[in-house]
Amino acid sequence: MFKNNRSLLIIALIAVINSLGYGIIIPILYSYSLKYGLTDFENGLLFAIFSIFQFISTPIIGRLSDKFGRRPLLISSIFGTAVSFFMAAFAPSAFFLFLARALDGITAGNIPVASAVISDTTSDKERAKGFGIIGAAFGFGFVFGPAISAVTLRYGENVPFIIAGVVSLITVFITYFFLPETNKHMGGHVNLRNVFDFKKLVTAVADKATGMTLLLSLIYNIAFGLFIFTFQPFAVKILELSANTISVIYTIYGIVGLVAQGLIIPRVVRKYGEKNGLLFSFILGTLSFIGMYVSRDVTSFIVISVAFGIGNSFFLPVVQSLLSKEVDAKSQGTILGLNSSYISLGTIIGPILGGFIATFGIPLPFILGAILSCICFVLVYTKIKSSYHHEESLA
Repeated sequence: MFKNNRSLLIIALIAVINSLGYGIIIPILYSYSLKYGLTDFENGLLFAIFSIFQFISTPIIGRLSDKFGRRPLLISSIFGTAVSFFMAAFAPSAFFLFLARALDGITAGNIPVASAVISDTTSDKERAKGFGIIGAAFGFGFVFGPAISAVTLRYGENVPFIIAGVVSLITVFITYFFLPETNKHMGGHVNLRNVFDFKKLVTAVADKATGMTLLLSLIYNIAFGLFIFTFQPFAVKILELSANTISVIYTIYGIVGLVAQGLIIPRVVRKYGEKNGLLFSFILGTLSFIGMYVSRDVTSFIVISVAFGIGNSFFLPVVQSLLSKEVDAKSQGTILGLNSSYISLGTIIGPILGGFIATFGIPLPFILGAILSCICFVLVYTKIKSSYHHEESLA
């Protein structure tokens, strides 16, 4: 695919470097924030504020990329991410730390725009593989990002944030000089006066073509938001792990995602189909959440986290592929931006819920994660059965 698609190769490279920045800071954000005196609930808000502003900005950025092109929106959004990392590195107070995460959220439209580039440059048959390759590229960054944190923390708590800012600036450079414009449908049909449509956001889950897929994004990402937040207070306060050790675990988690998205997902989807791949993801997710709730030693927790990582790796590339097939070519950026809004909404609710529930018991959010993952399984299974009966009636 890379040989015949230069844009996909460049997007994969951008994804690697861009995810390095994210992978560097996420494993240490909770431990880093404790020096500002934040409680677990306040930490839940800190994790959520990125998604709050991402929720607002990404449909705008996705729509603007349909209007003005993918390249300029990628450049500006990644540059904003770089600035946010430097702000976090030198934040004099918790307020500035929150402000840095908010700015990162505002400029976090690079993921749906990069996904739109894939939709622009791949056929329906190759799209799932394309999203899988990009997912693997992000996974590659998540392998080395936490490893960089583990190595550089010894030089200062803010050093990983500085490095994250530098690698983001490198991404800006690569995008500016090497990525061609891939949007062949710019201008025309995009109404910028109503670029953020709350009514559409609420009613989109009822759409016959895309509604079920978007609803899954919302529910599953609430569960994933619970995991992302709860993982760190559980590791620090229950398992008593250091920020370095947490970074190593995230490195293992990244390796699992890299292998799954690069090798496992394409084979499973090709053999069993996209919806069955989602069923597998939700079964593994439900069991993993239950396992994390009962786990009290490092070894079992790592093994269970690896299992969760395998299941989680299926979700985003499969959902992106489904959505890209459910709309026409002119609406790829819009639908992927809308999906990103549902992802953001889920990762807003998840950490806030997790922070609140954790005040009653740090492992308790894992139980809610298991329930939500199980609900996703039921929704997909019901849809598969409904489609099967519909095909039988037509026959």
